[in-house]
Amino acid sequence: MDGKKNVLKVTSIYGVSEAEALELPLVYPKISAGFPSPGENYFEERLDLNKALIKHPSATFYVKVEGNSMVDAGIFSGDILIVDRALQPKNGSVVIAVLDGELTVKKMKEEKDKLYLLPENPEFAPIEINEETDFLIWGVVTYNIHKL
Repeated sequence: MDGKKNVLKVTSIYGVSEAEALELPLVYPKISAGFPSPGENYFEERLDLNKALIKHPSATFYVKVEGNSMVDAGIFSGDILIVDRALQPKNGSVVIAVLDGELTVKKMKEEKDKLYLLPENPEFAPIEINEETDFLIWGVVTYNIHKL
């Protein structure tokens, strides 16, 4: 691989359970991230995180990552990514790629008939994909879960 060796790697892959709904309370009105809103009536409904975050349950996986090559995209070591294998990657998608036999997380960029995997950390070099590269897009990252 080009660039530094310490890339953001996938360390674990978990399947999504289709059997159970995960409904949690959703509080209204929306919570202000600026000035607090005056006391209003709060309406509560149920939100199923599986339905809200997962479009293709049989093709969706959780992956745990390790490394720091995507910190400028808000992906940190120890984060859990939701990856949909049914989606087609587009230019600019964050993807899980198999690169020389290892799973890695990078932003995909197509430019002038060339394909690149881009880190989101200036300490790492872009990786150009060419005919000799052992390469496959494994899935498209749709959400990132990390502890604040």
